[in-house]
Amino acid sequence: MEDVVLHTGTEHPDLLWIVVPALLSFVAGLAIGLFAYADRIRAWLRPDGSTTD
Repeated sequence: MEDVVLHTGTEHPDLLWIVVPALLSFVAGLAIGLFAYADRIRAWLRPDGSTTD
């Protein structure tokens, strides 16, 4: 029973080929999201009525 609880998948022979594409797709998703919603993020950070110093 302990081996089932302690199994994390770190002994998978192709772990590198699973982790690297997952991280790359996560970063790509963040970049696309930031690019797509850049105007909304800017509007949230600096509302229309605010003044810049």
